[in-house]
Amino acid sequence: MMLDEWLRQSALPKNEARMLLQYALGYTRAQLVTRGTDDLADSPLQTLEALAQRRLRGEPMAYLLGEREFYGRRFIVNPHVLIPRPETEHLVEAVLKRLPPQGRVWDLGTGSGAIAVTVALERVDADVRASDISVGALDTARQNAAELDAKVEFAQGSWFDTDSPSEGGYDVIVSNPPYIENGDEHLSQGDLRFEPQNALTDFSDGLSHIRHITQEAPKYLKANGWLLFEHGYDQGEAVRNIMLENGFAEVATEQDLAGLDRVTLGRLPA
Repeated sequence: MMLDEWLRQSALPKNEARMLLQYALGYTRAQLVTRGTDDLADSPLQTLEALAQRRLRGEPMAYLLGEREFYGRRFIVNPHVLIPRPETEHLVEAVLKRLPPQGRVWDLGTGSGAIAVTVALERVDADVRASDISVGALDTARQNAAELDAKVEFAQGSWFDTDSPSEGGYDVIVSNPPYIENGDEHLSQGDLRFEPQNALTDFSDGLSHIRHITQEAPKYLKANGWLLFEHGYDQGEAVRNIMLENGFAEVATEQDLAGLDRVTLGRLPA
C-alpha cells in the first residue's frame, strides 16, 4: 500500500491521518507530499493501523503523538498528565505579570510541568519550584524541564506537604488544580475520558482543593504575594469568595480568549 492510498482510505480526518503518518514514518509534511507513492512496509503499516484504531476509539492525539505545543514550545505528554490547553497560557501570563525580579514561584500540581517550565524559561531570573502528588507526572515534568533546559526545583507530595519541605517566602503561588465537580458529564466525554481523573476532579464539589490551598497559602507567601488559580468557567464567583474569606485582597477574576471566567487571583496583604 502506498502512502497516498493509506491516506485516502483512512477513516480519520485527513489532518489527523497525516499527523499519524508523519509520526510513524518520521517524515516531514513536505515528504508526505513528495513521497506519496512510496510503499508502506509492513512494520510502519501495522503501527499506523494500531494508532488509527486508538484514535477512532477517542484517544487524544496528544497521547498518540506523545507531545503537545504550549506557549510556543513542545511538551512531552502521556496518560500520567493532563494535556496542556491554550486556556492555561492565560494563567502563565497572569503569573509573569505579578512575578517581581528575582522572584520565587511555586507551581502546585504541576502535571506535565507546562506552567513551571514556561515561567522558568520566560523569566530566567526567577526561582521556580514545582510539585505534584503523582510520581508519573513528576517524571514527565522533569523530562520536559531537561528537554527544554529549564531550571526548576521539583518535589513530590500533596499540595504543600512535600518530600522536600519549603520554608516559604514565595512571591507567587499558582495552581491549576482538579476543579471539575464529581459526576460532571464532561468527565465521560472527549479527551477527558482518557486523562487522569484525579487531575481533573476532586471527587467532590470541584472546590475542595482550592479551599485547602487558599487556607494554607498564607503560610508560604510573602507579604503582598499573589495566589492564582485556573478554574472552571462557572466557578469565578465561588473562588473569589473563598479567597476573600481567607483574607486576600485585590481579588479578581480574569477571562480567557473565549470570554469565560478562567483565572482568579488575590494578593496577601502585608
